[in-house]
Amino acid sequence: MINYQNNQLSNPFEELKRFFRQGSALSFLIIINVAVWIFIQLINVILFLYNKPDTSLTSGWILHVFALPASLPLLVSKPWTLVTYMFLHIEIWHLIFNMLWLYWFGKIFMEFLTSRQLLNVYFLGGIAGGLVYVLAFNIFPVFSPIVSASFALGASASVMAIVTAISFYVPTYTIRLLFIGQVKILYLAIILFVFDFFMIPSGNAGGHLAHIGGALCGFIYILVYKTSKASGNFRSSPSFFTNLKNKFSSKQGSYNRSSDHIRRPLSDEEYNIRKKENQKRIDEILEKISKGGYDSLTKEEKEFLFSTSGKRRSTQA
Repeated sequence: MINYQNNQLSNPFEELKRFFRQGSALSFLIIINVAVWIFIQLINVILFLYNKPDTSLTSGWILHVFALPASLPLLVSKPWTLVTYMFLHIEIWHLIFNMLWLYWFGKIFMEFLTSRQLLNVYFLGGIAGGLVYVLAFNIFPVFSPIVSASFALGASASVMAIVTAISFYVPTYTIRLLFIGQVKILYLAIILFVFDFFMIPSGNAGGHLAHIGGALCGFIYILVYKTSKASGNFRSSPSFFTNLKNKFSSKQGSYNRSSDHIRRPLSDEEYNIRKKENQKRIDEILEKISKGGYDSLTKEEKEFLFSTSGKRRSTQA
């Protein structure tokens, strides 16, 4: 469905092998989701071999223990389900769909952000989506008849958080969709959000509500991160709650913390991230020069190009 614009490989199987050998946070998340599904299927096979093929009993037990209940009393008695539900899939197509989206957009995410941030967004997005699902089912009267028997499962909310976060972080990033062509991922994220909203009256209201919660969490996460980063108050692997606290802290306190971060030597990861961002901006400026000449640059762009070239000369010397 989606092909990367600059990453077309002749052998996708070799790419997958290299991907899982890397042992990244993204591959870890995919492996955990797949492993949980395989474990459930193994239980079903064993039951079949022992002449107990009623897999509905297995599914019912798994839902009761690991899926997220909409009922508040049940959730209080099983708080771990707010995390376990985001790794739980029963149907194969549900798993495949979620893992493909996680793989596609997780790879884009890792091009610009870190493994820790990916884990942050995955878990926070899943928790936010679960909470939106539970709150909506307990607030709106339409769900009253089914709230006690409703459960949520799947990584969809976490995946939507990752999709939304990276789409608003690099809104000009484009992917190629089959039969459509080049599309900015920002437009795709907005379309998915609108689709989920209008599909709430459908048979999977809980799932769409969880998607919306995950998407909102991804948007808020990246908004806080970009705001903290613009003020100089950021780290290469920021804590979401630390950045949120800093965002609403006093102006003087923010200034002092920013100064501390500026004086602190950059780690290798921070240096590589900053180098990649600077190179991207340089490429954009050079492309602008090739189209409109040097005079088409703004004063800020000229100063940035001059300061960067000066740093390069001093480094090489």
